[in-house]
Amino acid sequence: MADRVYPSAKPPQPLSNSAAATAPKSQIFRPPAYRPATKPPSRRRSRCCSCCLWLTFIIFTLILLAAAASAVLYILYRPRRPSFSVSSVRFSSFNLTSSRLSSNLNLTISARNPNKKLVFYYDPSSISVFSDGVEIGDGSFNPFIHTTKSTTLIKAAVSTGSPRVLDSSSAASISSGLKRKEGLPLQIQLETKVRVKMGGLKTKRVRVRVNCDGIDAVVPKGKSTAAATTSGAKCKVKIRIKIWKWQL
Repeated sequence: MADRVYPSAKPPQPLSNSAAATAPKSQIFRPPAYRPATKPPSRRRSRCCSCCLWLTFIIFTLILLAAAASAVLYILYRPRRPSFSVSSVRFSSFNLTSSRLSSNLNLTISARNPNKKLVFYYDPSSISVFSDGVEIGDGSFNPFIHTTKSTTLIKAAVSTGSPRVLDSSSAASISSGLKRKEGLPLQIQLETKVRVKMGGLKTKRVRVRVNCDGIDAVVPKGKSTAAATTSGAKCKVKIRIKIWKWQL
């Protein structure tokens, strides 16, 4: 029996350029397009987002609660600033010689607490008296408690102590003020710290500054004393007492 000869299988030959151009598109081999592998979403990122949302919600809730508590406290206590006024200023001595100044005066300041439920606790306070920005004396007064709906009279002695040496411009400013018909213009500055008691709650100490102007003083001559005019005096109180979210 004769052997049958089968044609050998040949690998496919690449098409020439002319053949590729004429060959149908279905017979042209093209490699598949590269597609980067997509990673599944990370669980750690989702957890971070969840934590951020919860943290934001907690902070927002705390802010709402604090605002509500502040509103309740404000409605219950109706806080108002204390008020101050100058009752009297009296010089016992005043002497300006060349550039040396010595003075002694007594002053009374009235402090009023208009609140029905707030009590003020004042620390020791300092008082300074100026004339056109030139300090002509200083003093202090003891601490006191400002009860509700009460008025307290603060009395203090103010002096230069030993004669104070002034520069030429300060001495000229005082000399010019002494020539005024109304008298020497004065400004009073009071500085202290205060705590506020509201029911069982006490705030921290905060700084308080009181500035009073509109005072005209007649300088005494010899051993006589002279009272200042305080009818036009006005005092401004700078105080920032923070209780929860509201300020006094």
